[in-house]
Amino acid sequence: MSKKSSDVYFIDMVTKSGNNLFDKIKKLIASAGFDKLDLEKKFTALKMHFGEPGNFAHIRPVFVSIISELVKKKGGIPFLTDTNTMYTGGRTNAVDHLESAEKHGFLSAVTGCPVIIADGLRGTEYKNVEINLKYCKYAKIGSAIADSDVIITVNHFKGHDMTGFGGALKNIGMGGGSRAGKADMHSDSKPIIDKKKCISCGICIEACAVKAIGSGADSKASIDEDICAGCGQCIAVCNNKAVRINRNKDVNIVINKIAEYSYAALKDKKHFHITFIMDVSPNCDCWSHNDAPIVPNIGVLASFDPVAIDQAAVDLVNNAPVIVGSQLDREGYKAGNDKFLTLYPKSDWKGGIEYAASLGLGNSKYKLIKIE
Repeated sequence: MSKKSSDVYFIDMVTKSGNNLFDKIKKLIASAGFDKLDLEKKFTALKMHFGEPGNFAHIRPVFVSIISELVKKKGGIPFLTDTNTMYTGGRTNAVDHLESAEKHGFLSAVTGCPVIIADGLRGTEYKNVEINLKYCKYAKIGSAIADSDVIITVNHFKGHDMTGFGGALKNIGMGGGSRAGKADMHSDSKPIIDKKKCISCGICIEACAVKAIGSGADSKASIDEDICAGCGQCIAVCNNKAVRINRNKDVNIVINKIAEYSYAALKDKKHFHITFIMDVSPNCDCWSHNDAPIVPNIGVLASFDPVAIDQAAVDLVNNAPVIVGSQLDREGYKAGNDKFLTLYPKSDWKGGIEYAASLGLGNSKYKLIKIE
């Protein structure tokens, strides 16, 4: 983008009679220029994360209803969407995914619009979007996202063990990729087994969606790298921290691939971004549990720039106090440090922001405009 900086609009969590959080969110979205979007008869994808069963840090469905209502007032046709996961869980196929969304309250009676799983029943429905970038020539984007006219990302900001944090770029990049696309993005970060920590429990073997993990001659878990999709589910389910990312490979390539997939998903489309900095868990909403938030609830951001909104969210979290008892507190966090690099020192989130900006997705420099 050619501008020196991008505008990011912000509301805090302070409310009063006649100006509740619903009112403030509507003001925020309007102030950020939502009316500039031409939505008349446009299929408008509200790209979000419905939360893995057992994880309750996801965005409240009632907040989504505000956005869908505004889309419909402008003549748009909104739908909530996400793609299926590579790992075994409650969102691996469209049937389970829809049931999980419903259990978490994402019903049309609440949100004002239906849920469509973007890459279909088995995660095989996608469009090959040609991008010819450094890491990916094509990006496998879920069909419902690729076929939409407008994309609005509705992001829950949180930590992430691979990318440092999850925000707008993670939501639309990794979240916009089909199951095959996710395998493509993860392909340079396959995990390894720490034999000393492995207790041969077999949980990772059962959890592997592509059957890449077996039991070796020593009865310890063993990963076949030729089959492994690098989805990280084995890391998530291991209770003994015996499975970890192979740091001898460049894990940060995944972050850059996510930026390229974001570019593919947003290519030639109007887009708008809303980020909720609430219940900031140290881990992704893909986990089947959510740890205590690392900081107090901060507020909501809105912008046309996905890079700037991610950078602003990081800065707001880094400037916030740590919650006593959270993972950061338990690990002895020192004031002034980068919270996400403290949690995940091997994840180069700053490099990911810079790479996304270099693709023309947005600006890392921004002006934060507070709306009362």
